[in-house]
Amino acid sequence: MSLPAYRYGRWSGGRDPLEPPYDVAAALDEIGEQVLGGASPRQALRELMRRGADGLRGLDDLRRQVSKRQREARQRGRLDGTLDEVRELLDEALDLEKTALFPDPSDAARMAELELDTLPTDTARAVQALKPYNWRSPEAKAAYDQIDELLRREVLDSQFKGMKDALENATPEDMQAVKDMLADLNAMLESDARGEHTQQQFDDFMSKHGQFFPSNPQTLEELVDDLARRAAAAQKLMDSLTPQQRQELGELMQGAMDMDMAAQMAQLGDALRNARPDLPWGGRERMRGEQGLGLGDATSALEELADLDDLETSLAQDYPGASLDDIDEDAVQRALGRGAVDDVAALRRIERELHEQGYLTRDSHGRLELSPRAVRRLGATALRKVFSDLESRGRGGHDMKDAGAAGDITGASRAWEFGDEQPLDVVRTVRNAVLRGGPGPVHLTVEDFEVVETERRTTAAVALLVDLSFSMELRGTWGAAKQTALALHSLVTTKYPQDAIEIIGFSDYAQVLRPEQLAGLDAQRVQGTNLQHALVLAGRHLGKHPDAEPVVLVVTDGEPTAHLTRDGYAEFCWPPLPETLALTMAEVERVTRRGATINVFMLDDEPRLVDFVEHLAARNGGRVFSPDPSRLGEYVVSDYLRARRGRRAH
Repeated sequence: MSLPAYRYGRWSGGRDPLEPPYDVAAALDEIGEQVLGGASPRQALRELMRRGADGLRGLDDLRRQVSKRQREARQRGRLDGTLDEVRELLDEALDLEKTALFPDPSDAARMAELELDTLPTDTARAVQALKPYNWRSPEAKAAYDQIDELLRREVLDSQFKGMKDALENATPEDMQAVKDMLADLNAMLESDARGEHTQQQFDDFMSKHGQFFPSNPQTLEELVDDLARRAAAAQKLMDSLTPQQRQELGELMQGAMDMDMAAQMAQLGDALRNARPDLPWGGRERMRGEQGLGLGDATSALEELADLDDLETSLAQDYPGASLDDIDEDAVQRALGRGAVDDVAALRRIERELHEQGYLTRDSHGRLELSPRAVRRLGATALRKVFSDLESRGRGGHDMKDAGAAGDITGASRAWEFGDEQPLDVVRTVRNAVLRGGPGPVHLTVEDFEVVETERRTTAAVALLVDLSFSMELRGTWGAAKQTALALHSLVTTKYPQDAIEIIGFSDYAQVLRPEQLAGLDAQRVQGTNLQHALVLAGRHLGKHPDAEPVVLVVTDGEPTAHLTRDGYAEFCWPPLPETLALTMAEVERVTRRGATINVFMLDDEPRLVDFVEHLAARNGGRVFSPDPSRLGEYVVSDYLRARRGRRAH
């Protein structure tokens, strides 16, 4: 047998490849904290991605590093460096020529000096005016000739990165190779525009001209993307100059190239713009450095800034349909290094695992919501917080001291079932274990347990009415209300499964909410507090459980300001219409006739709300609480535990 071959290479940095996998449950708990604070799952997930977790840099930290790179790029230098270089070469040529003319006493020398002294002040026009000049000084002519060479190299470098260095001291054959490349490139782009391009055509092009493209693109699309981004940056450079600078540089560039090359460059620019119209072609960029940058270097700086701007936008994730998949890993590595790429990949993995492990789902409208599994975990967390508050204030045992006292003992017993509150029949439980196990140590199993039978089993039908109106968010009480509802639902479904709980949210209309809906819900940005509709739904819930102890709990921060009209539409008015108050109190009467006590938890002390709630309590016999929002869960859970034992326990 041949053993598998392995190759080892240098570690390129980033997170430790041997570290344990990320605990997605910890991420879920962080999302849960945000949801319990009032956020939707979408907002909570976005916040987790922004902050990062467990040693991961979040998107905000990466954005701060990108912003630092943007500031550094803008400090790199001025955009008019090529004009400075041309002016310096021109001044050098003129000084050398005048030095050569000075000793000559001839009239021709004086006429030459006069021609030089009367050159246009505009650099581009001065360079153009000297095209036919007959230079006396070879050194001066060499300095002047460098201007055209410099401009050709800078123009090509502004389109093909690295061309400036590649064409230093270029021969006519080198320049002809550039022209051939431009002609073949334009022919290939024309073929692509007609839909006739093939990969073989691209491979042949790269085989012939690959030395001009050090980034080694693998497809025409990659090549066009590289060239178009640089061309867009070059256009932004021109737009960022002053009108005078733009005119001078344009004339210099035009004069430095022969007609064939100028035509090929213009054709290439048009083709790239047509191929990538989505790029920011133009616009101004303010550079704050002191050193002048050549045309190619300035284009590179602006190209980098454009990449950084795109990266900053994708990291912000604040546009419709934003996704972590939008973040270009190559751009991240260029800007921030390999470690940042690993952090982005880890954030993607967390998001993917939350979906794949069934914690996050999407509803029929594509909205993100917590799965039932995640909501159970979230409800348990909310419940632990509530009971932690109860215990810290010494109230935990008070409300549950006689839990399970379900009625008079009949003398009989029965097998224990999940959710039973009756006391254990210890004698029968141990007897069952002995009979099952025979001689030897006694080991209890679930099947051995029996409970004392009572005359009745207490069950409760619980309706929790939660105000969803926008005022809850404005007052900062929406998070406490959501946490309370989830905690109560968790308590009922896990500790008292024989009870029936329904969560009813109300704003302009009321609706029955599944826990998953509640967890993903924002406070409703609508006007109206339709307690009447909520009580209608609560009455229907109680009617389905006529033998259960009816429990109605209302959490609100405002008086009723809406009611249902005869045609089923909500009518809003503030101050409340007499009809709204009358219809709401009529529903209070109906719920009261079902034997239910309505206990109200006021989250505001506005006088009109206080008057209404006191009137409701007088009509129904219920109680009124004014808890601090931070203690709302404690009050509601404690009240439920009292109420489910029936009025005779009060």
